[in-house]
Amino acid sequence: MCLGIPGQIIEITDIKNKLATVDISGVKRQVNIACIVDDTHPVESCLGDWVLVHVGFAMQRIDPDEAAETLKLLEELAEIQESLTISN
Repeated sequence: MCLGIPGQIIEITDIKNKLATVDISGVKRQVNIACIVDDTHPVESCLGDWVLVHVGFAMQRIDPDEAAETLKLLEELAEIQESLTISN
């Protein structure tokens, strides 16, 4: 199963190569943002964007509320998995 994880772009690290640092629930990762930039939304304007990250790429920009809801659901899934692991 493929899953994009929401994260927020906190730093543009390389404009030429379209690289940025994304904060994913407190974990900072460098990702390629080439998929989310175009003439109307250049690299420089991506700072603060919420994006779905998959295998090192920001695949699309997402609404901050959608990102928060998805992160909440992922946390709930992690808690359920942890409780199942403890009970087994």
